[in-house]
Amino acid sequence: MICMRICFVTSGTLADFSEKCAALRADVMCFSFQALGEVSYERELRGETALFEDVALLSKEKQNVVLCGCYTDARGVRRKSVVIAERGRILGVSDMANRLDSGEFRCGAGVKIFETGVGKIGVIVAEDLYFPRVAETISTCGAELAVCVFEGLNESLEQTLLRAQSFFYGVPMCLCAFGYAQASDIGGKLRFASPKSPCVYDFEREQEYHLVETRRRGFYRRKKSGF
Repeated sequence: MICMRICFVTSGTLADFSEKCAALRADVMCFSFQALGEVSYERELRGETALFEDVALLSKEKQNVVLCGCYTDARGVRRKSVVIAERGRILGVSDMANRLDSGEFRCGAGVKIFETGVGKIGVIVAEDLYFPRVAETISTCGAELAVCVFEGLNESLEQTLLRAQSFFYGVPMCLCAFGYAQASDIGGKLRFASPKSPCVYDFEREQEYHLVETRRRGFYRRKKSGF
């Protein structure tokens, strides 16, 4: 099988990592929300901050793919987001698609899959992990890997959901949260888990397809009369 090396950074800022881990190499680097913190689109556009540029520069320096959690602010509308860059270019920003109750963070639009040089990567942002249709959509659209960027974990809930959705939808999944990283395969088995930061996992690509047949009511159409 073809391997992809993934580095999880679950503590510290992006700047801290760049200074202390200059020699570390991986195909994909994933940072949780503490790496960038708050990102104002207005300040980024005015050149007052360059946080997204820092992500792009790291991906250029490492010649790889970098995913980084952050809290974006668009004229007062705050969202949980993940920015993804490859080899010096920002590929896009994926926002959390579902809002729980009346939380302070608003929902974004759509689920995103990014075509990269190391494969198709689907992004699950924070509490979107609680909504299985997000993982199902990522799988249906052909992602080879789903990466969930999370905040603090709720005991073993998120770890269990990650393994279950890997099994249900046949896509390997990785979790990068505050102080913890995990990976599960398409059989729902835990393949990697570590509280260390940074930590590295060699992911093996897996794809398996089955014909699933069901019977259900509905889709009724009247038979046309003869001519």
